[in-house]
Amino acid sequence: MHIETLPGVGAEITGVDLRKVTDREFDAIRAAYADHGVIFFRDQDLSEEDHIAFAERWAPINVNRFFAAHPKYPQIAMVAKEADQKDNIGGGWHTDHSYDEIPAMGSILVARVLPETGGDTFFASMYRAYETLDDATKAEIEGLKAVHSAKQIFGSQGQTYYTKTDAGGERIGNAAAADVLDDVVHPMVITHPLSGKKALYVNPAFTVGIAGRTKDASMPLLAKLFAHAMNMENAYRFSWKPGSVAFWDNRSTWHWALNDYHGQRRIMHRITLEGCALN
Repeated sequence: MHIETLPGVGAEITGVDLRKVTDREFDAIRAAYADHGVIFFRDQDLSEEDHIAFAERWAPINVNRFFAAHPKYPQIAMVAKEADQKDNIGGGWHTDHSYDEIPAMGSILVARVLPETGGDTFFASMYRAYETLDDATKAEIEGLKAVHSAKQIFGSQGQTYYTKTDAGGERIGNAAAADVLDDVVHPMVITHPLSGKKALYVNPAFTVGIAGRTKDASMPLLAKLFAHAMNMENAYRFSWKPGSVAFWDNRSTWHWALNDYHGQRRIMHRITLEGCALN
């Protein structure tokens, strides 16, 4: 097994079959995941059962309340776009499940049907985003907490992404669950539970304010942090191929699925893993 560090964020792991990972290999993969935030595998041949079995070695599976489920395997969420559909899922910088009181650990995404061109995914390191902040900003955000909400993306009120685009409906739904989901607060800087490194923990999709401040008072600092974290020096663009698998950590990365393959199908299977409280 070989682990290659990638520019910006992540590592690519080769020479391993995810259907039969040894304990020694698993320990090395776990260490790479904690350190790099996202790990990539090529040339895998995972069935749905293999996908589930690999995921369950890490943590209990979180069944997503908003995504359409695989018709035979409810543990697997469908991240799909058909050739006649315009909008994709995840088409902007975000991290999954920050709107939950106990945010998800991460997700394992398996490529099933890929377009001939396009459909790459950007990942960005929130370790590097924090490390490259100036000292004054680090001091300013130390001890602050941010408010995270699912409502403006998945809810029924106003013009949410999934009510004003064709990504809603059969692919994304259950607005009633978002409407009753309480907003939560998390530290703006977390100590990662696996690596012990500090990471910036805000994101443009689900972070809606700073605890104790109005939305208007919150946005200048949040906008500054978002812009800083979007620096492409923190990022890596992953090009999917048949057999590709990406496993990202929601606590230390963002991701953004590019929507540049109109008229083509892209079908991905995602399993999300339960996490822990963040400090």
